[in-house]
Amino acid sequence: MRRADRPETGARVGRRDFLAMAGLGSTAVLLSGCGIGGGGGGVPKGALRAAFGQPVTDLDPYNAATAVDEASLIVKRLVFDTLVRRQGDRLVPGLASGWKRTDDTTWVFTLRGGARFHNGTPVTAADVVACLKRTKSVASAQTPLWASVAGAEARDDRTVVFHTDGPLGSLPVNLTLLFVVPAARVADPEQKRRPIGSGPFRVTGFTPSTSVELARFDGYWGGRADLPGISMPYIAETSSAITALRNGDVDLLWPIPPDQLPEVTGVGGVTVESVPSWTYFLNWFNCSRPPFNDPNVRRAMCQAVDLPQIVRSLFGRGGQQMRAPIPSTVAGYAAQEPWRHDPAAARRLLADAGLGRGFTTSMMWFDATGPLARELAESMISSWAEIGVTVRPQSIEKAQWLERLNSLDWDMNLQTNTVTTGDAAFTVGRLYTSKAHRMGYKNPALDQILARAAAAPYGPDRDALYGEACKIIWSDAVGLFPVTLVTGYGRSGRLTGFTPAPNNQPDLAAVGRR
Repeated sequence: MRRADRPETGARVGRRDFLAMAGLGSTAVLLSGCGIGGGGGGVPKGALRAAFGQPVTDLDPYNAATAVDEASLIVKRLVFDTLVRRQGDRLVPGLASGWKRTDDTTWVFTLRGGARFHNGTPVTAADVVACLKRTKSVASAQTPLWASVAGAEARDDRTVVFHTDGPLGSLPVNLTLLFVVPAARVADPEQKRRPIGSGPFRVTGFTPSTSVELARFDGYWGGRADLPGISMPYIAETSSAITALRNGDVDLLWPIPPDQLPEVTGVGGVTVESVPSWTYFLNWFNCSRPPFNDPNVRRAMCQAVDLPQIVRSLFGRGGQQMRAPIPSTVAGYAAQEPWRHDPAAARRLLADAGLGRGFTTSMMWFDATGPLARELAESMISSWAEIGVTVRPQSIEKAQWLERLNSLDWDMNLQTNTVTTGDAAFTVGRLYTSKAHRMGYKNPALDQILARAAAAPYGPDRDALYGEACKIIWSDAVGLFPVTLVTGYGRSGRLTGFTPAPNNQPDLAAVGRR
């Protein structure tokens, strides 16, 4: 999980040795650098101190690079509002008090009265329309979610009408990601640092990749939050973050790597909870680049890896081997036959592809993407070496990783991904269309299935379509999907109202303190 980057090297350093070598100093020094403890930088006294495992790099809700970035979404859900929210397995009203589908291509949303932005101006339908236009105009990882939305109109200050090109059953769940800001601010550069929203907290300080500081917005339509503020430092070293939790310097820490949960379990004043998550590791192959444009090469890479052994030894009870390109708890999941570990068969596939002597390629990741990311990468790289494939490891900074990911400047990409909405449309429907071009994979037959799934109403027929899509993605070996994570949360026993979230984005606005 959170570790300082180190240069690429062929030497294998023990995990504990590396943590000791990469230490960044005492926890007190780290936390003072993040603005914790002294109350400076606009953090109210008594603020919740919550440390998530990835850095927040930008707060603009329409920034292409961070449109689905997990760390940014945690903060955005505190600062901005959406028309619809997810509450467990249900969709519930947010800024919209209600909605209805009047025909196959028309949805009408009614805004609640009394909602105001942090600058005091009322939230209106015109703001929602401007935000949709801005979202559609910025090419990002969210773009496929809005491709079928033709536009929206403000019928009056409290009525927004969405028009779609065809039936779009997933519009309400997609709207859990449309963050609403004042129309005049949709393209304001200041939104990256000091954004204006209508959420329960407002931004008082932000240092990219270091800390976010929030103060309670007392004019929030949903009522004042219990806590006066939230401070979110990024602590690069897991060991330092755990020490901070044990010492009471942070109130909440997640995700805790499975092999380090014992370090906080049973500690006085610390409560540990785990939840099966919608977060999983994937290793995409760049299907637009030789040799990964050959599906048999991709299949060989999958057969070369002993996933049951890797998942068992690295993650234990902290992970489950995947049997589909999405976690089993996500709507639209369909289990597939796991890839059998068969290095001999993998070598034959490579020979048939004219690569009997193997080949050299590379894999990129950033360590903070998820727990044991480096160890997972090293385990797979070792497996591939056994079939003659040399993989150059590229552990890079998150900002560089995002830039390269979005420009398809990579051979293999290892990362965690979270099904933020809990629905297959968010990942299977968004990432694997030919138009999305996220990993260079194009399949017109899959496109047709996904289009039908997007149009279908929620129910078994829609789930069956996503099940067909899961089968195609899996059998074409678009990526290798190793493990779904069980997220470990460590928190102060004095916190109240905290609920672990499967999407790694808990509702911090609901938290109080005894």
